[in-house]
Amino acid sequence: MNLQDLVRRVDELLALGEKVVNTRYSTDDRYSVNFVQAAPMAEFRAAVLSFVDRVYGREHPHFEEFQKRAGKHFLTDAEEGISIVNAIRGEIAGGWLFSVKSLANAEVFADFVEMAEHLLDSGYKDSAAVMAGAVLEEHVRQLCRRRGIEIEDAKDGKPVPKKADRLNAELARMEAYSKLDQKLLTAWFDLRNNAAHGKYDAYSAELVGQMITGVLDFMARNPS
Repeated sequence: MNLQDLVRRVDELLALGEKVVNTRYSTDDRYSVNFVQAAPMAEFRAAVLSFVDRVYGREHPHFEEFQKRAGKHFLTDAEEGISIVNAIRGEIAGGWLFSVKSLANAEVFADFVEMAEHLLDSGYKDSAAVMAGAVLEEHVRQLCRRRGIEIEDAKDGKPVPKKADRLNAELARMEAYSKLDQKLLTAWFDLRNNAAHGKYDAYSAELVGQMITGVLDFMARNPS
C-alpha cells in the first residue's frame, strides 16, 4: 500500500462519515437534540479507529481524540469525527506522516524517502534530514518488533518509547545487523537530531544526501 492508497482510504472514511451525518434526526420534545443513526455511526467509528491504529498507533493523539470526540451517536460526534479525519487526510496528503505502524512497509517507506530527496533537491536540507531520520527510526522500530525487542519502557505506570540509539544498540547486540551498520545509524540519528534541534551548521546538504542514500540501502538490506 502506497501513499495514494492511504489517501484513497481516508477519502472513503470521509464519505462514510458524510453518510452518517445524512442519517441525522431530532427528538420531538421540548429540548430537541440532534442524533445520527447508531449503527452507521458505530461502523464509521470502528473503521476510523482501525485505520488510525494501523497507521499511527493507539498512543497517537488522533486515536485518543477520535475516541473521545466520536464516542456516541450525537450529530456533533459525527461532525467532530469527520473533522479529525480531515486533519489526518491533510497530514498524509501533505507528506507529514512520520510515524507509520504496521502499514509502513518498504513501499510506503520508499515514498517518504523519495519525499526527503525532493526536499533536498529543492534546497530544504534540514526538513529532508528530519524526514529521512523519522523513516529510519520507524524502520528500526519495525525491526525490533520483528525480533521481539521491547520498544517501550514503563515510567510511572505509563509506556515511554525507547530512544532510537538504544534500539539500534539492542539490535546490533542481537546481531540483527553489523557493528558498522550500527555506527552508520548512530551517525544518521545524530544528524537528524541536529536538524530537529536547529543545529543547521553541524552538517551539509551533501551529508544529508549521503544519509538518504544510506538509509535506502540499509532498509533494502534489512527488510522489516
